[in-house]
Amino acid sequence: MKVKVKPFFYLVVFLLTIFFSVEIYASNYLIGDPLPDAPDQAYRGNYRVGVRTLEIVNENQLDILNYSRDNPDPRYDRKLKLEVWYPADIPERRKELTTYLDYQFGDYPEEPIVYQGRALRNAPVHKEDSGYPLVIVSHGYPGTRLMMSYLTENLASKGYVVVAIDHTDSTSIDQKAFSSTLLNRPLDILFTLDKIAEMGREDSDSFLAGMVDADHTALIGYSMGGYGSINAAGAGFSENAVNSPWGVPGGHLKIRQSGQEIFEKSIDKRIKAIFVMAPWGAAQFWDKETMKGLKVPSFYVVGDEDDVAGYENGVKLFYDWAVNSERYMLVFRNARHNIAPNAYDSSGALNSVEMTASELMRFNEPSWDNRHINNIIQHFATAFLGIYLKGENYQDYLDLIPISNEGKWSQDKNGNFKDDHTHWKGFPERTAIGLEFYHSSPDNGLK
Repeated sequence: MKVKVKPFFYLVVFLLTIFFSVEIYASNYLIGDPLPDAPDQAYRGNYRVGVRTLEIVNENQLDILNYSRDNPDPRYDRKLKLEVWYPADIPERRKELTTYLDYQFGDYPEEPIVYQGRALRNAPVHKEDSGYPLVIVSHGYPGTRLMMSYLTENLASKGYVVVAIDHTDSTSIDQKAFSSTLLNRPLDILFTLDKIAEMGREDSDSFLAGMVDADHTALIGYSMGGYGSINAAGAGFSENAVNSPWGVPGGHLKIRQSGQEIFEKSIDKRIKAIFVMAPWGAAQFWDKETMKGLKVPSFYVVGDEDDVAGYENGVKLFYDWAVNSERYMLVFRNARHNIAPNAYDSSGALNSVEMTASELMRFNEPSWDNRHINNIIQHFATAFLGIYLKGENYQDYLDLIPISNEGKWSQDKNGNFKDDHTHWKGFPERTAIGLEFYHSSPDNGLK
């Protein structure tokens, strides 16, 4: 789909960039910055961050949107745009800042969300001998590669190469029929993993040469990105999903079906963990048996009032059914589906975009401060990925009582925590509230 751009569009963008730069410098708050009550691991790491945009092409793919009985195997070259955040060497004279132009609204293609982030575009890389673990990020439907920059920048500052995908046919400006998203999400993720691993080889001509440890990869997904991540990590779809009358036509989702040889061979051992927020499709595309295929550690984030992916009959099923995974679940009480995106509303980035309440709800939580949600997710993603990608000692941050409101802050006169202290680790006093946390280990032996 081509978007017609008015002649004065670039002038408007330029003026908006200046305006928001002034506003941002005045407030000193950028999307992803820690609030005073942020938990410990929400703070940035020791690395400065660079960012670059890449394009990759997956050749000769099934063009499911042009499938018909008369044309059962249409083909095309599938283009994907990537945003890559990485540890960087930034000269002292340069500021760690960039301007992002995000497109969140299909009805507002000429009203971009303009905001600044803490990364320097095209900065020189900071290399380490062993390379940095890889994190691949998949957005919702529709969405963009930039919609979780609070998390991508944060993780890059902690020593990861973070790659977010613009999924063709599934972004805010090229959204097409759902069948493309259903088929292509896991395929895009796996292809991106292959391409970044190739670019990260020592002998490649990419800026990522020698920089990526793709053998230690994690997937982060939101909504349909969670759907794709769960499948790509080893949980094949059910037969009912493949035969769904409103799903992927022609039975073409069978290549991602549990038990199919082509699917089982596609399971990539480089994927070591998944962190999924409000993942969609539990009861529709999986069942208790097919979820047994997920064997890597998994972390689920959900609002207990999620009215898109569902909670009891949605995300909680993923957690309950993933019996062969070391798994965790963080629950935001009273939150709906929009727990993962940037806190655009709190940054001033929406000042130029007029919208209704329902449009705002595409990424805004009605009962939570989105900046606080961003900080909490940064905290838990840091701990989880630190354990399962880097082997670091963050386990105490995941050893929590289930109901945060029941935690007790208990110290002696010297400030040492007493034995009856149960307040969630890393959260400042009185701030661990409105949350639940669950952890289950695989049963003895894989089922």
